[in-house]
Amino acid sequence: MPRWNDYKAEAKSRGALALELYIAQSTPAGDPAAVKENLPAHLAYQAELEAAQNLVFAGPMSDESGEMMEGMGMIVYRAESFEAAQALAAADPMHISGARTYVLRRWMINEGSVQLNVKLSGQSVSLS
Repeated sequence: MPRWNDYKAEAKSRGALALELYIAQSTPAGDPAAVKENLPAHLAYQAELEAAQNLVFAGPMSDESGEMMEGMGMIVYRAESFEAAQALAAADPMHISGARTYVLRRWMINEGSVQLNVKLSGQSVSLS
């Protein structure tokens, strides 16, 4: 099994982007009231991370059927290292309070495309 940095170097050598981001899969720890109670502080923290350019994407995920919301969430961080991303995830008020737990993983983006459509006079932005 290749080590992360070896894999990243190999991906770059073949012309892949090899953009390293960090994914936190956040799961409720049991009490829905605790999640609701910590939501304002969590959202304020997410806004701080966004302003600091450490937050790429965040939001809820469905279950495997694609239909039910079970409280699972995904947060994509931009950080200088796994340890820095770990510190960002650990400082989330949801995680500090114990309302949610998380698993953090590295994510290497090699392929794909993103289209951004900005309509200034329409005051809209869409991502596809």
